[in-house]
Amino acid sequence: MYGWIWRHLPGNAWLKALISLVLVLAVVYVLFQYIFPWAEPLLPFNDVTVDNQ
Repeated sequence: MYGWIWRHLPGNAWLKALISLVLVLAVVYVLFQYIFPWAEPLLPFNDVTVDNQ
């Protein structure tokens, strides 16, 4: 998959590396801003089984 993306990016190796970095940063941004907040209530992180004593 990564080879396919690399072959289809325009430019030389430096430009491809820069575009790849921008794409990775965009994916991380979308995950943290939209996907993780949406999925957080669906995950069992707050289901605590230990009592506070």
